[in-house]
Amino acid sequence: MRARVTVITLAVADLERAVTFYRDGLGWATEGIIGTEFEYGAVCFFDLEGGGRLALWPRASLAHDSGLPEGAPNATELSLGHNVGSRAEVDAVMEAARLAGATVVQPAHETFYGGYAGYFADVDGHLWEVVSNPAWEG
Repeated sequence: MRARVTVITLAVADLERAVTFYRDGLGWATEGIIGTEFEYGAVCFFDLEGGGRLALWPRASLAHDSGLPEGAPNATELSLGHNVGSRAEVDAVMEAARLAGATVVQPAHETFYGGYAGYFADVDGHLWEVVSNPAWEG
């Protein structure tokens, strides 16, 4: 697994309120909320300097996608995303993480948007999504 972070996902209680804060309050550019045509799909992305992205996603959507129960909000709540170029690389990274001591919480699987993704928790319980998304470069 390469040492890089491509997406930081913040779970939010109210997506529109959170978008307003980042877009209007902080002045971050975005194309707005996308994915509303999918159940659990509404999300907002902000491009970060250096090529990363910040994603805002409703708590219920993150809980559903990872297969974990929705917990009470807390200051350490987030999912770190690691985008790769292929399904095989998703599987390889998931296996490397497992061998390193991570817990696989959602095995890699086809996603609703045509990608392939899985989730693991690191040794401290931080949630990582490893994903091959055909709409993004790996």
